[in-house]
Amino acid sequence: MMDFVIFWDWLSFAVRWLHVITGIAWIGSSFYFVALDLGLRQRPGMPVGAFGEEWQVHGGGFYHIQKYLVAPAEMPEHLTWFKWESYATWLSGFAMLCVVYYAGADLFLIDPNVLPMSVPTGILLSLATIGVGWVVYDLLCRSPLGKSDTGLMLVLYGVLVFIAWGLTHLFTGRAAFLHLGAITATIMSANVFMVIIPNQKIVVADLIAGRKPDPKYGKIAKQRSLHNNYLTLPVLFLMLSNHYPLAFATEFNWVIASLVFIIGVLIRHYFNTVHARKGNPTWTWLAAAILFVIIIWLSTAPKVLTGEAKASSAAEVYIASADFPAVRDIVLGRCSMCHAQEPVYEGVYQAPKGVVLDTDAAIAKHAREIYLQAGRSHAMPPANVTEISDKERALLVSWFEGAGK
Repeated sequence: MMDFVIFWDWLSFAVRWLHVITGIAWIGSSFYFVALDLGLRQRPGMPVGAFGEEWQVHGGGFYHIQKYLVAPAEMPEHLTWFKWESYATWLSGFAMLCVVYYAGADLFLIDPNVLPMSVPTGILLSLATIGVGWVVYDLLCRSPLGKSDTGLMLVLYGVLVFIAWGLTHLFTGRAAFLHLGAITATIMSANVFMVIIPNQKIVVADLIAGRKPDPKYGKIAKQRSLHNNYLTLPVLFLMLSNHYPLAFATEFNWVIASLVFIIGVLIRHYFNTVHARKGNPTWTWLAAAILFVIIIWLSTAPKVLTGEAKASSAAEVYIASADFPAVRDIVLGRCSMCHAQEPVYEGVYQAPKGVVLDTDAAIAKHAREIYLQAGRSHAMPPANVTEISDKERALLVSWFEGAGK
């Protein structure tokens, strides 16, 4: 059993590492081509069918790049396809979803306090949300609404906000953010697999057959590529959010996720505008900063909409605090079955991340982590398996915040 646990932990690491590598390759090529496309310039005397060109210098050499809006007159001898980065990123991400969230569904996917369900039901629901997300998106793009880029983007944002809210009523906060990222990433990869590449293959087939390609295929692919461009930064945040419980495990987590999409769009708008040489919209950074401050407030604000009182502060905390005996009982009763030198929780053979909370000194040393993970957010215990109460969480908050006074 111990050998299997070690193997599974290394498997999780390997899949995660692969996902990071492929993700960097995909995002890097995507960002490069968007910047290249926006920076193209036209000049007299360009080849027939050429839309624009760009001179670049990198690695000690100069590059002369030309773009054909639909296709060149003849099929080039060598043609490089950019698709495997996208496919490998999605496949490795799905593998990580299986290894971490499906194999550990009782801790990371299902929270009985949110929606009681069996593990198979939770996994099926997870797969359904990812699949339905793509279907709804694709139908909207193919509908008459798809003729308006701005209108479509606004409606799609409304759909994403609804999905964010809905996911927080199905899974743990950690899993809700992960699934919102998975749905978005699936849309992006499916755009490549089911729209962009097939359309490009139609164009290539026309060239080989000596036919003039229909420009509509390029236009459709361009719209999907634009969506991928603006969705990239929110996906990165959502995939990294499991490290930040104040984002995924607080009362207004779905609002935070919704605002992250706007921040990502603002930042991409800045770079797209600069790359297109259409100005320097620094206001986007100010707007993004304001939204980020709002996110910080949402993560720490008292539950004013549900009537929860703001936690009070004491004069002294940690071991010398009058609250410490009660805090110690909470931590030993709710946390130490995993965070101990010899964990007793089934399936846990080492204290997660090496955090041991079975002595007074250790509890005081990790006061900040206890405050963030189990006080201000509901990240710990995972899926609240030890049933820590709101009153106990409030005491952890009061205990730690007293240090600031």
